[in-house]
Amino acid sequence: MKTQRWGIAAGVGAGLVWTAAKVSVPKLVELAIDEGMVAGDRGQISHYAWLIAAAGAVCAFFTGIRRYSAFREARRAEQVLRDQLFAHLQRLHFAYHDGQQTGQLMSRANNDLQQIQNAVVLVPLTIANLATVTTVLVVLLTMDPILTLLALGSLPAVNVLAKRFSTRLHPTMIGVQQESAELSAVVEETVAGIRVVKGFAGEDTQARRLRREADDLYEVSMEGAQIRSTYWPALELLPNIGLIMVLGYGGHQVIAGHLGLGSLVAFNAYVLLLVGPLRMLGWIVAMSQRAAASAQRVHEVLVTAPEVVDPPSPKPLPPAGGDVRFDGVRFAYAAGGRTVLDDFDLHIPAGQSVALVGATASGKSTVAKLLPRFYDVDAGAVRLDGIDVRDLSVHVLRRSVGLVFEETFLFSDSIAANIAFAEPAATMEAIERAARLAGAHEFIGELAHGYETEIGERGFSLSGGQRQRIAIARAILADPRVLILDDATSAVDPTKEHEIRDALTVVMQGRTTIVIAHRPATIALAERVVLIGDRGVVADGTHTGLLFSSPEYREVLAAAAAREEQARHQAREGAAPDPGADSLEGAAP
Repeated sequence: MKTQRWGIAAGVGAGLVWTAAKVSVPKLVELAIDEGMVAGDRGQISHYAWLIAAAGAVCAFFTGIRRYSAFREARRAEQVLRDQLFAHLQRLHFAYHDGQQTGQLMSRANNDLQQIQNAVVLVPLTIANLATVTTVLVVLLTMDPILTLLALGSLPAVNVLAKRFSTRLHPTMIGVQQESAELSAVVEETVAGIRVVKGFAGEDTQARRLRREADDLYEVSMEGAQIRSTYWPALELLPNIGLIMVLGYGGHQVIAGHLGLGSLVAFNAYVLLLVGPLRMLGWIVAMSQRAAASAQRVHEVLVTAPEVVDPPSPKPLPPAGGDVRFDGVRFAYAAGGRTVLDDFDLHIPAGQSVALVGATASGKSTVAKLLPRFYDVDAGAVRLDGIDVRDLSVHVLRRSVGLVFEETFLFSDSIAANIAFAEPAATMEAIERAARLAGAHEFIGELAHGYETEIGERGFSLSGGQRQRIAIARAILADPRVLILDDATSAVDPTKEHEIRDALTVVMQGRTTIVIAHRPATIALAERVVLIGDRGVVADGTHTGLLFSSPEYREVLAAAAAREEQARHQAREGAAPDPGADSLEGAAP
């Protein structure tokens, strides 16, 4: 920021030199008329003509410097703010993002920062205009106080109008920014969820949402336009009234011999110099109000403190391990909301694989989210190798716990880059090894460009099973001490599931693994099965043992099988899938 202060100062300095050159021209014109034209001295005319040309050249040169400095520092300020906002958004906890619309955050990171950048551009320009107004006022008062009063008699009215203009426009500008963000949110959600929109023939529904938001934006924008149309004509007219007064009174003074012709011409030129800055006043007010509204919206994000942060003195993890323990954990996603886990206890020794099974909303995925500290527990503790996860560096913790989510997210990049996301410097041999273990190497080799194939946004150019295998390879390459598979085979065709199961058997060997699943074949990968229900552990044993001993376990598996069969039937019939069913994309034969 110190560098920026110097850059802005350079722009302001260039603006002051521009002001000096600009203000000198009317005086030179006055001298050229009185000492050259009136006196009949051709030499003086030439002399002052060259001086005016020199002043114009200086003015033009420093105009370029002023504008370049203004835009350079504005873009730099936008860059710094964008970096800060982006970094802060990544630091913010999951609960914050749960309650925010992506379109809203995108609007703040783009539109609002653009408005702030526009305001920074105005700093050198506004200071130069203020310097021009101040200098011209001093010159006018020294030339003729009465003419000055006539010329500037409308200035108090301009100030009053500008203040009222600013007061009325500010809330409208906040509304414009808010409605713009709402509109962006609808567009973003529609594009991101285009498969759901088309799958449910919801185009008309989204079109109505867009029209509603567009109408709201139109209405609040027209409120701003009405305010501008009310005040800008007066702000344009009032400075010209002073010019008319100067011509009327000054002309009589010249005829009476009390004022030189050159002085009247110079006086009028100075008044005209004031018209531009005063005319810009309304525009500057509108821009600054919009920038203030944008700055307020960006500030709201930047002042939000992350709830999941590193402890003052993080503890180190032992060199190897993977022991996981939940001690009396109580957790709810929102304060005062439904308690998902209550006095929850679970111990997973290092190297053991455990399948978490339960009905929908029983808390299986919540257990997986608490271990890498996506959320902090309300009571109790989650420990990794005997250390409370809140006492570990967040970065170290999350590099030690690898996740494959039910909803696979891939980046618009090559397949190799997606697999190496956690280890960008990984060799191609390591990338291929991870892909082989995940059962992805064969289909990747069949693609036109192999591992360098660009997969497009979110990876939707691939099948659900292919995306899931790449996600598994990504987790394998990170080589975590604990691997969490959150329904990681749900998007895989059951006829192909055995390929990933075989790969996972190798990956899970000797590694602490938490498998969240509903298919018996996937559950059977784990050495141990934990049935979760009623906010705690209902049953604990092996898959075969629980089938014989736990009616609740059999009910959960039967319900999951029924949902899967329903989804396959709907896929065969060409119907849209049940939105309440588990994700089974690609599961139909």
